[in-house]
Amino acid sequence: MAKSVMVVDDSKFMRNRIKEALEGDELTVVGEAKDGDEAIELYRELKPELVTMDVTMRNTDGFTAAEEILKEFPEAKLVLLTLREEEEKHFLEEAAKKLGIKAVILKPFKPDELKSLILDILGT
Repeated sequence: MAKSVMVVDDSKFMRNRIKEALEGDELTVVGEAKDGDEAIELYRELKPELVTMDVTMRNTDGFTAAEEILKEFPEAKLVLLTLREEEEKHFLEEAAKKLGIKAVILKPFKPDELKSLILDILGT
């Protein structure tokens, strides 16, 4: 049975790119959100096995949303995606690790690498 994934990004184009990279036999996208507030509400409703979350979004950003989700659901698996520079990735990874976030991926991403990482995190 396919593992459930929720995609959170303020860009519909990017949500579609992520969905295209992930959809298949092993993974299915069960929900989409365009900001952190929607992500928190939708996570409570769907409880997906993994969430991909953009860092920079209107309203509630990805870090804040991830922190809220992990407070309520410590077992949640979250992967952050960001347009930040490679030099900043180390700082993001440190902050993410402290929160319990599984990985930080830089955009643009390679679809097969994103899917492989997510399957790895899910133990598939």
